[in-house]
Amino acid sequence: MTKIELKGVSYLYGGKTPFEKKALNNINACIEAGSITGLIGHTGSGKSTLVQLLNGLLRPMEGQVLLDGRDIWEKRARMRDLRFKVGLVFQYPEYQLFEETVEKDIAFGPKNMGLSDEEIRHRVADAAKFCGLDQRLLKKSPFELSGGQKRRVAIAGVMAMTPEVLILDEPAAGLDPQGRSDIFGGICEYRRKTGATVIIVSHSMEDIARYCDRVLVMSKGQVWAEGSCDEIFNRADELEAIGLDIPQIARFVRMLKAEGVDLGDNLYTVGEVYRALIPYFKGGDGGAS
Repeated sequence: MTKIELKGVSYLYGGKTPFEKKALNNINACIEAGSITGLIGHTGSGKSTLVQLLNGLLRPMEGQVLLDGRDIWEKRARMRDLRFKVGLVFQYPEYQLFEETVEKDIAFGPKNMGLSDEEIRHRVADAAKFCGLDQRLLKKSPFELSGGQKRRVAIAGVMAMTPEVLILDEPAAGLDPQGRSDIFGGICEYRRKTGATVIIVSHSMEDIARYCDRVLVMSKGQVWAEGSCDEIFNRADELEAIGLDIPQIARFVRMLKAEGVDLGDNLYTVGEVYRALIPYFKGGDGGAS
């Protein structure tokens, strides 16, 4: 079932000025309910503009953005409710923290929803758990935390509103491998527990391949392709032609194939490649045959 649909959506910056630029040109795309969809594209391809259209921060100059089959701009009075349903986490959201404690920062959105104190406490606890935040941190100032912890607090603040659609722009940018794994693990757990639709914008092809069900590729303000990870990353040469890449481990598999070691297709993680290599070792114990 389709959760979000874009029909003929276009957006222009600086209209009727010397700086006019068409950021999106006749976009048609569907995001399936309950999916984790990766949104990729080179810098300037229109990704950030697109996600701001999805929760009404920008209004399309042409076309429609549909949520559950209804135009989100059908009634302007619904826009406040829309932003509780479609939560957007900007890149480096930790710079938007402002409350005196972590708990208050996470609770800010639920309070604006008019929820009871009991419900707010419940949501804060759940969101903190999704993001791997120790309960002891809730009474601390967010400005006392590490960069990775701040990122988790900011994401938890959006999760606490339990949006039906959760959009994250580069949620793991600048984090170490363990931090990336923790952030994405929490996002996947949130989707599993709530059934939410998740959209992840990322330049990391490894993260997209590992965590996403489907991929939407942007290029020059248009949808260049959409499909499963296998369908998209099997078009490696075409992706390179538009300035994108494939996961490094998939590139390694292609290099092995060129040397006569064919591990098969659709391998995107170290674990998958390790398992595929086991038959090439004596008894599977690491000794080369």
